[in-house]
Order: sequence, then C-alpha cells, then structure tokens
Amino acid sequence: MAFNHYAKLKRIIAEEPEGWYIRCIDQPTTATNFRGEKVHYPHYYRLYSAADQPIKYGKFQKIDKLARTLGVDVNDLPVIDGVED
Repeated sequence: MAFNHYAKLKRIIAEEPEGWYIRCIDQPTTATNFRGEKVHYPHYYRLYSAADQPIKYGKFQKIDKLARTLGVDVNDLPVIDGVED
C-alpha cells in the first residue's frame, strides 16, 4: 500500500487536543509526487498545536485534499494566514 501523507495528518489531528490550527505560509515549496515528479507550489500549509507549536510532519500543500480526508468543508478548517517565525 502506498504512503498517504493526508491520512497520516488525519491521525495526527485526531490525537491533538482542541485548538489546533493551520497556518498558510506564503513561501514557495517543492514536493515530490507519487510518480517521482517535483511539483512547485507558491505557498504551503503547516499544522500547529493549541500551544502555537508546529506539529511534526504537519507540512502539506493541498488544503482541499486535507479537507476531503477529514470529511469537512475546506471553509470549516481553522486556517490562519501568516508567515512562519
């Protein structure tokens, strides 16, 4: 079975206490897809704990895919715009 980063994010979020959130980081990033191709994105997202700490393995690029994996509307996700410290 192939690794699914978004399924891992779902498990991580399920273990987090209330108050976690997502920050949109306005910096370009590159990811390798399952075909081994590099894909460039103008920004990325990162999960943060209620204590304002970045969550390990919490970096991702596709907010709509995370919403689908969690079974929620993308507009219901707690997203905060801003740059990383």
